Parts: sequence; structure tokens; C-alpha cells
Amino acid sequence: MNQIAPLVVAVLCVKGALSQSFDDLVARAAASAEANRLDEAAALYRKALAQRPSWAEGWWKLGTVLYDKDDFAGAAMALGQATRQAPNVGVAWVMLGLAEAKLGRTAEALRHIERGRALGGEQEGLRRVMLYQQGLLLLQLGKFGEAQKVLDELAVDGADEEEALLALGYSVLGILPQPAPDPATRQVALRAGRAEYLAARRSDLEQAQREYAQLAGDFPTTHNVQFAYGRFLLAQHQDDEAVRAFEREIKNSPNHVLARLGIAGVKAATDPAGGLPYAREALRLAPNLAESHYLVGLLLLNSGETQKAIPELEQARRLEPGHAEVYFQLGRAYAAVGRSEDAARARAEFQRLRSASHD
Repeated sequence: MNQIAPLVVAVLCVKGALSQSFDDLVARAAASAEANRLDEAAALYRKALAQRPSWAEGWWKLGTVLYDKDDFAGAAMALGQATRQAPNVGVAWVMLGLAEAKLGRTAEALRHIERGRALGGEQEGLRRVMLYQQGLLLLQLGKFGEAQKVLDELAVDGADEEEALLALGYSVLGILPQPAPDPATRQVALRAGRAEYLAARRSDLEQAQREYAQLAGDFPTTHNVQFAYGRFLLAQHQDDEAVRAFEREIKNSPNHVLARLGIAGVKAATDPAGGLPYAREALRLAPNLAESHYLVGLLLLNSGETQKAIPELEQARRLEPGHAEVYFQLGRAYAAVGRSEDAARARAEFQRLRSASHD
């Protein structure tokens, strides 16, 4: 026992020294980061992590330091480790996505930012950067509607910097982001972004409408300007004016699918026979778009042609199984032809999807 005791004491002393060394490294790294001595902070965090490679917060801290150093590859590596060590920390996923965006990893970056948001990673100081980058990633993938929703959130937060307005204008007009847009494109996108900024904030809708109307007047034939104005009017329940704007867009862009669907949607309840040609033409132009099948089915159903409506609504369901309204209209159609069990299933799925969307 007398021989073992010194060995135990020695081991305990070594462990104590290591622990003290780790705590000292962490304190010094934090102080260096606070003083913006980033190279020093990164080196100290790496030494601490060499002692405790499972320290999730350390990987996060190293990642943020490397991001601030513009070492985005290193940041992505460190933040990837942080997410593996602590997969439920949303802010780490968001930061990983931001680093990946800088590296041009568009799809991965978007997936990780969205995961981080779902986990509650919207830290106050990070939210605007996150929303702006998420909007840009969606734009790069051509997902203009989704991009506008995200960038509208940014507008609601009060982000009126030129780059934010430009991105919002791109989303409104369906323009892929450009590193150096020509002056004419930049002007119309900024004007559209300013109009949508006002619309999203809803603090001065009259001014928003003036901005949109002037945009439509100054750029009457520019692609998607009339469509954007029509969507704004539709949101303000100015249906007749919206239809006229959509018709002007179709005159400018004869193959414009969404303008036709806009008109069909306006007419669905009050003039289904009048809306059906627009929906059918949209379906011809975009046969794989769920919304085209849905509106053809809805207009047929509202015109009393239920048997013809059902296949279109079922195709819309196949193409977009998460579209709650499709199940509601299918429930109506199935009930009208006596398919009570199918109607009950469709209505139950409608209720499930609606409940899930409000969770």
C-alpha cells in the first residue's frame, strides 16, 4: 500500500495539472477572442480541444473565431464537429450553414440553416445575417416564392440596407442574384424591393401601393413587374385590379404560368367557367405543377363537373401530398359522388395537415 499511494498521488496531480491547464487555456482563449486577437484565440482553443476533443462548446467557439477570421473552410470543419457533438443546438447548425454558404455549398448551407432555425437557433445578433443568407441561398436555387417569404421576415425586422432591398427585389421579380447586375436590372430590382419592403412591414400600405403602381407605370413591359403588382393587389383584396395586372403580364410574357394561375384563383369562387381556360392553359404550359392540376380540379368542381374534377385533384395530391387544400376539395368531390369513406379520409388528412401547420 505504501508503494501504491505515491503512484495514486502522482496520477491525481497529473490530472489536476491537466484540468488546470485546460481551464487556463479556455480562459486565455476567451480573453483573446474578446480582444479580437483571433489567431491567438484559435490556437488556444485548438490546444484546449486537443485535451478534450468531445467539448462541443469549444468546437463552436473555435468555429466562430475561424469564421470571423474569414477561414470558412476551417470554420465549417469546427462547426461540423460542434453539431456532431451537440446535434440539438440550433445556433451551431445556423453558423455551419453560414460558413458553407461562403464556400459555395448552396444546398448543404440551406439545409443546415433551415435545420438550425427549426431547432431555435435564431439568436438576436445573428438573425438578420441568417435571414439574408437563407434568402440568398433560396434565390440561387431559383426558389423565388420561398425566398420572398424569408426576405419579407427580414423586412419586418427593419432591414432596409441596399443589399437587403436588392435581394428582396430579386425575389419579387424572379431574378437570379448577380454579382454585378447591369444598372437597369439593379434599378428595377431596388424599386421592387423597396415596394415589397413597405408591403411586408404593413405600416404604410398606401405608400406601398403607390410604390408598386409607380413601378408598374415606369417599367410596364419588364418581365414580372405587372405580375408582382398583381400579387400585391391580390393581397389587398383588390381582385379586379389584380386580374388586370395579371392580364398585362400575360400580354408581356405570353407563356406566364403564374399570372394565369392568379387569374384562375381569383375566378374560382365567382366565375369558375371564366377561370377554367386560364387554368387549363397553365396546365398545358406546366403539366407537372401541382397548382395547375389543383386549380383545374377546383374550377371543374365549382362548375359542377365533379367526375372530371376528381382526377385533377388526385394528381395534385400525388405531386404535392402536403397541400392541405387539395384534401379539402377532394373531400367535397368524393362526398358529391357518394364516396363517403374516401371523403372522410380526405377530410381527416386536411385537418391533420392544418393542425401540423399551426404547431
